[in-house]
Parts: sequence; structure tokens; C-alpha cells
Amino acid sequence: MKHYIHQIFYSPESRARLDPGFIPLDNSGQRPDWYEYWPIRRFLLEKTLDPHAHYGFFSPKFAEKTGLTSAQVAQFLADTPDDVDVVTFSPYFSNIAFFRNVFEQAEYWHPGIASTLAGVLKLIAPHRDCEPLMNGLVMSAAGTVYCNYFVAKPRFWQHWLALCERIFEVAEAGGTELAAQLNSDRRYVLPTPAKVFVIERIVSIILSTEPDRWKVRNYDSTVLLADNGLLDGKYREEMVVLDALKYAASVTGFRGYYEQFVRARERLLMRYQSESAAPRQSAPVGRLRSR
Repeated sequence: MKHYIHQIFYSPESRARLDPGFIPLDNSGQRPDWYEYWPIRRFLLEKTLDPHAHYGFFSPKFAEKTGLTSAQVAQFLADTPDDVDVVTFSPYFSNIAFFRNVFEQAEYWHPGIASTLAGVLKLIAPHRDCEPLMNGLVMSAAGTVYCNYFVAKPRFWQHWLALCERIFEVAEAGGTELAAQLNSDRRYVLPTPAKVFVIERIVSIILSTEPDRWKVRNYDSTVLLADNGLLDGKYREEMVVLDALKYAASVTGFRGYYEQFVRARERLLMRYQSESAAPRQSAPVGRLRSR
């Protein structure tokens, strides 16, 4: 099976940092307000895709965030069965494990984005009640992807693009409250439009709400870099337990697994606070709601 893995660059400097094993994808002088979505969108709309191939679009920071090279990615893909629709290489395992889902994680790192995500869910899934989805959906490493670090067949990319285009059209048209929210800045390394963080979470929403539709293979997130500032990057073994409890809860639907996750997370946070005297990290547990 063929694999076309691209790496996006924005300038001569960022191009110089690309892994030569990936295909360079030029996004210089384009639409910086859309970050990686713009070049991915253009590629999917303008190119003819091989329905039996995998495609990927990584940022220039792929190696920095995952610790992986193009050779390691190529080997993992070579070992992946041809019937797999989506292959994930998500970094930030601690964020995956600690937070209930990508909605809670987004609100923690980008305060105020929850209302934007709720508006987007009403837009792309009008048949779903967004509040139970955001507060009740439990996501594990099996269905969570950050930074758009995934590779997929065209049929998945087309489904992903169709949902993202609804968001794109609203943001571009303006004139509505949701458009204003999508285009407003949220906290990040540099202030960044909320629409960028929303688009990044679409793949996780798809994989977690349509698990029977897609065959997925995950690169082991527990061995990837977790340089994300959450709990100072500590407690890797405890994070594995948290994620395992969430996975069990999502697969079986048993409330007991989720309740064990809540209690284990509270204990971990209390331990962190006692060891580092950092009460500012109490917000995620304080906002946790039981299913």
C-alpha cells in the first residue's frame, strides 16, 4: 500500500527543519489564520487521491512533539494492514490520559472555548445533544489525536473535510455569534483563533463517536514525548492507568471504570499538589462531572 506523508512548511527556515523522508508541502504566504488546515484543505480539494493509499499532513514540529522520524513512521505504516483506515501518531499522552475528553482539555488550555465547541457540535451534529456529548463522552488514546498527526485513507479525509468545511464556511462568512467566536483569539503560545483548536479536535470527535465505522491503528502514545506542561510532565505510570480506565469505560460502558478514573485522577492531583505546592492545577478536577 502506498503512503503519501507530507510535512508542511511556512518559510525557508521551517522548510530547512523538515524531515527529508516526508513530502514538503508549501504553505508560505497563504492563510496563517487557519494554520495547517489551509494547506490540507487545498490539497484535498485540488488533488486527485488514490482511494487505496494513506495520506498524512504533519506540521514542521512533528519530530519535536513526537520524537519520531520519517523512517519510524514509514516502518509503522509498512507493518499496518491494508484495511486500516486511520493510523494515529498523537503526542501529548498526559493530556489524553488526564482529561476526560478533548472538550475538557480544550477548555483547560484555552479558557472560554467550550461555548465555541458547543456551537460547532450543533453545526456538524445537529441530531446530537451537545451537552451530554461534551460532558459525558469519554475519550482514550484509542480515539484521541492532537496536532492532526494522523494518516488516513481518502474516504476518512473526505468525511473529515466535509465537517471541517461547515466550520470553515461559518468562520469565513462572518456575521454570526459562532463566526465571531471561531475567529476570536484564545490563549496559546501566541494568541490563536479558536477555529484552529476546534479543527484540530474534529478527528478525535469522529473516531470517538463513530468507532464502528473506522478501523484504526494507534502508534503507542505512551512512548511518545509528553512535553506539554501538564503536571510538569510527571507521573507517566499513573497516566497509563488513567487512560486504561477510560478505555475500559468507553468499551464496556460500565460506570465503575469511569468512577475509578475520577477517583484515581483526584488522588493523582492531590499528590501533585502536595509534592509541588501548585494548587493552580486543581481546575480540571473541579470541573469534572460524572456521567
